[in-house]
Amino acid sequence: MKQAILGKKIGMTQVFREDGTMIPVTVVLAGPCPVTQIKTVDHDGYSAVQMAFLPVREKLITKPEAGHLKKAGVEAHRYVKEFRLDDCGQYKIGDVIKADVFAKGERVDVTGMSKGKGFEGTIKRWNQSRGRKTHGSHSYRVTGSLGACTYPGEVFRTKRMPGHMGHERITVQNLEVIRTDAERNLLLIKGAIPGANGGLVLVKSTIK
Repeated sequence: MKQAILGKKIGMTQVFREDGTMIPVTVVLAGPCPVTQIKTVDHDGYSAVQMAFLPVREKLITKPEAGHLKKAGVEAHRYVKEFRLDDCGQYKIGDVIKADVFAKGERVDVTGMSKGKGFEGTIKRWNQSRGRKTHGSHSYRVTGSLGACTYPGEVFRTKRMPGHMGHERITVQNLEVIRTDAERNLLLIKGAIPGANGGLVLVKSTIK
Protein backbone atom coordinates (compact mmCIF):
# COMPACT_ATOMS: atom_id res chain seq x y z
CA MET A 1 0.00 0.00 0.00
CA LYS A 2 1.23 3.47 -0.83
CA GLN A 3 2.33 5.58 2.12
CA ALA A 4 3.88 9.04 2.44
CA ILE A 5 5.26 11.39 5.07
CA LEU A 6 6.97 14.77 5.35
CA GLY A 7 10.39 15.04 6.92
CA LYS A 8 13.53 17.07 7.46
CA LYS A 9 16.99 15.99 6.35
CA ILE A 10 19.26 15.73 9.40
CA GLY A 11 22.52 14.52 7.84
CA MET A 12 24.45 11.41 6.88
CA THR A 13 26.05 8.67 8.93
CA GLN A 14 26.74 4.96 8.61
CA VAL A 15 25.35 1.76 10.08
CA PHE A 16 26.45 -1.86 9.92
CA ARG A 17 24.48 -4.94 8.91
CA GLU A 18 24.64 -8.21 10.84
CA ASP A 19 27.37 -9.48 8.51
CA GLY A 20 29.53 -6.40 9.16
CA THR A 21 28.77 -4.62 5.88
CA MET A 22 28.94 -0.84 6.24
CA ILE A 23 26.01 1.11 4.75
CA PRO A 24 25.96 4.90 4.24
CA VAL A 25 22.58 6.27 5.34
CA THR A 26 20.77 9.60 5.47
CA VAL A 27 18.92 10.37 8.70
CA VAL A 28 15.48 11.93 8.15
CA LEU A 29 13.30 13.39 10.89
CA ALA A 30 10.00 11.99 9.58
CA GLY A 31 6.89 13.41 11.22
CA PRO A 32 4.88 13.52 13.31
CA CYS A 33 2.48 14.78 10.63
CA PRO A 34 -1.12 15.53 11.68
CA VAL A 35 -3.74 15.08 8.96
CA THR A 36 -5.36 18.45 8.21
CA GLN A 37 -7.73 17.59 5.35
CA ILE A 38 -9.09 14.60 3.41
CA LYS A 39 -9.89 15.37 -0.22
CA THR A 40 -12.47 13.19 -1.97
CA VAL A 41 -13.52 12.62 -5.57
CA ASP A 42 -17.07 13.82 -4.90
CA HIS A 43 -16.06 17.11 -3.30
CA ASP A 44 -12.65 17.93 -4.81
CA GLY A 45 -12.46 15.84 -7.98
CA TYR A 46 -9.64 13.64 -6.67
CA SER A 47 -8.67 11.83 -3.50
CA ALA A 48 -5.70 12.93 -1.40
CA VAL A 49 -4.47 13.26 2.17
CA GLN A 50 -3.22 16.64 3.34
CA MET A 51 -0.77 16.69 6.25
CA ALA A 52 1.26 19.27 8.17
CA PHE A 53 4.82 19.16 9.47
CA LEU A 54 7.13 21.10 11.81
CA PRO A 55 5.21 23.07 14.48
CA VAL A 56 5.93 26.82 14.60
CA ARG A 57 4.48 29.92 16.21
CA GLU A 58 1.22 31.05 14.67
CA LYS A 59 2.66 34.47 13.77
CA LEU A 60 5.09 32.77 11.36
CA ILE A 61 2.34 31.55 9.02
CA THR A 62 -0.31 33.43 7.07
CA LYS A 63 -3.80 34.07 8.44
CA PRO A 64 -5.48 31.81 5.81
CA GLU A 65 -3.11 28.98 6.74
CA ALA A 66 -3.73 29.55 10.44
CA GLY A 67 -7.50 29.49 9.90
CA HIS A 68 -7.29 26.31 7.84
CA LEU A 69 -5.24 24.51 10.51
CA LYS A 70 -7.44 25.82 13.32
CA LYS A 71 -10.51 24.44 11.56
CA ALA A 72 -8.85 21.02 11.49
CA GLY A 73 -7.95 21.29 15.18
CA VAL A 74 -4.21 21.36 14.44
CA GLU A 75 -1.67 23.82 15.80
CA ALA A 76 0.38 26.03 13.47
CA HIS A 77 2.86 24.14 11.26
CA ARG A 78 5.42 25.43 8.81
CA TYR A 79 4.66 23.03 5.96
CA VAL A 80 1.36 21.73 4.60
CA LYS A 81 1.47 19.23 1.72
CA GLU A 82 -0.89 16.67 0.22
CA PHE A 83 -0.32 13.21 -1.20
CA ARG A 84 -2.47 11.09 -3.49
CA LEU A 85 -2.53 7.68 -1.87
CA ASP A 86 -4.24 4.44 -2.84
CA ASP A 87 -6.54 4.37 0.17
CA CYS A 88 -7.18 7.83 1.60
CA GLY A 89 -10.18 6.53 3.56
CA GLN A 90 -7.89 4.94 6.14
CA TYR A 91 -7.16 8.39 7.55
CA LYS A 92 -9.34 11.01 9.18
CA ILE A 93 -8.70 14.61 10.20
CA GLY A 94 -6.60 14.75 13.34
CA ASP A 95 -4.76 11.46 12.81
CA VAL A 96 -1.01 11.67 13.30
CA ILE A 97 1.25 9.99 10.74
CA LYS A 98 4.56 8.84 12.19
CA ALA A 99 7.76 7.29 10.89
CA ASP A 100 6.42 3.76 11.49
CA VAL A 101 4.31 3.98 8.30
CA PHE A 102 7.47 2.62 6.67
CA ALA A 103 9.15 -0.61 7.70
CA LYS A 104 12.70 -1.87 7.43
CA GLY A 105 13.46 -3.04 3.90
CA GLU A 106 10.77 -0.97 2.15
CA ARG A 107 11.62 1.01 -0.97
CA VAL A 108 10.85 4.73 -1.10
CA ASP A 109 11.18 7.76 -3.37
CA VAL A 110 12.59 10.90 -1.72
CA THR A 111 11.94 14.38 -3.11
CA GLY A 112 13.76 17.54 -2.05
CA MET A 113 15.27 20.81 -3.25
CA SER A 114 18.87 20.49 -4.39
CA LYS A 115 21.55 22.81 -3.04
CA GLY A 116 21.75 26.16 -4.84
CA LYS A 117 25.05 26.87 -6.64
CA GLY A 118 24.35 30.45 -7.75
CA PHE A 119 25.31 31.73 -11.22
CA GLU A 120 27.65 29.25 -12.92
CA GLY A 121 29.31 28.97 -16.31
CA THR A 122 28.82 26.27 -18.91
CA ILE A 123 31.77 24.14 -17.73
CA LYS A 124 30.39 23.58 -14.23
CA ARG A 125 26.71 23.79 -15.17
CA TRP A 126 26.70 21.61 -18.31
CA ASN A 127 30.07 19.81 -18.11
CA GLN A 128 31.35 21.45 -21.32
CA SER A 129 35.03 21.48 -22.28
CA ARG A 130 37.31 24.49 -21.91
CA GLY A 131 38.97 26.25 -24.81
CA ARG A 132 42.43 25.27 -26.06
CA LYS A 133 45.33 27.03 -24.34
CA THR A 134 47.33 27.51 -27.55
CA HIS A 135 48.34 30.28 -30.00
CA GLY A 136 47.63 33.15 -27.65
CA SER A 137 44.01 32.26 -27.02
CA HIS A 138 42.57 33.71 -23.82
CA SER A 139 39.10 32.15 -24.20
CA TYR A 140 39.46 29.30 -21.75
CA ARG A 141 36.16 29.05 -19.88
CA VAL A 142 33.87 31.29 -21.94
CA THR A 143 30.79 29.98 -23.71
CA GLY A 144 32.14 30.40 -27.23
CA SER A 145 30.17 30.72 -30.47
CA LEU A 146 26.41 30.63 -29.94
CA GLY A 147 24.65 30.69 -33.30
CA ALA A 148 25.12 30.34 -37.04
CA CYS A 149 25.75 33.39 -39.23
CA THR A 150 23.33 32.04 -41.86
CA TYR A 151 19.72 30.86 -41.56
CA PRO A 152 18.14 30.95 -39.04
CA GLY A 153 20.83 33.28 -37.64
CA GLU A 154 19.64 33.14 -34.05
CA VAL A 155 20.37 31.43 -30.74
CA PHE A 156 17.94 28.59 -30.10
CA ARG A 157 15.90 28.63 -26.91
CA THR A 158 17.36 25.32 -25.70
CA LYS A 159 21.00 26.42 -26.01
CA ARG A 160 23.01 25.47 -22.96
CA MET A 161 24.34 28.71 -21.50
CA PRO A 162 25.57 30.11 -18.16
CA GLY A 163 22.89 30.74 -15.58
CA HIS A 164 21.40 29.78 -12.24
CA MET A 165 22.45 26.31 -11.15
CA GLY A 166 20.87 24.13 -8.49
CA HIS A 167 17.88 24.79 -6.21
CA GLU A 168 15.72 22.44 -8.26
CA ARG A 169 13.13 19.89 -7.21
CA ILE A 170 14.80 16.48 -7.49
CA THR A 171 13.47 12.99 -6.77
CA VAL A 172 15.74 10.04 -6.03
CA GLN A 173 13.88 6.80 -6.60
CA ASN A 174 13.95 3.29 -5.18
CA LEU A 175 15.95 3.87 -1.99
CA GLU A 176 15.94 1.30 0.80
CA VAL A 177 14.75 2.02 4.33
CA ILE A 178 17.50 0.61 6.55
CA ARG A 179 16.00 1.39 9.95
CA THR A 180 12.88 2.97 11.48
CA ASP A 181 12.77 4.62 14.91
CA ALA A 182 9.15 5.49 15.69
CA GLU A 183 9.93 6.81 19.19
CA ARG A 184 12.32 9.46 17.88
CA ASN A 185 10.53 9.84 14.51
CA LEU A 186 13.61 8.89 12.50
CA LEU A 187 14.07 7.13 9.18
CA LEU A 188 17.47 5.86 8.09
CA ILE A 189 17.50 5.71 4.28
CA LYS A 190 20.32 4.10 2.33
CA GLY A 191 22.42 6.50 0.24
CA ALA A 192 22.17 10.24 -0.34
CA ILE A 193 19.03 12.30 -0.80
CA PRO A 194 18.63 15.78 -2.33
CA GLY A 195 19.06 19.02 -0.42
CA ALA A 196 21.03 20.53 2.41
CA ASN A 197 20.78 19.51 6.05
CA GLY A 198 17.60 20.92 7.53
CA GLY A 199 15.74 20.96 4.23
CA LEU A 200 12.22 19.64 3.69
CA VAL A 201 11.93 16.20 2.06
CA LEU A 202 8.94 14.18 0.88
CA VAL A 203 9.20 10.44 1.46
CA LYS A 204 6.80 8.27 -0.55
CA SER A 205 6.43 4.61 -1.41
CA THR A 206 8.35 3.94 -4.60
CA ILE A 207 6.50 3.85 -7.91
CA LYS A 208 8.94 1.39 -9.47
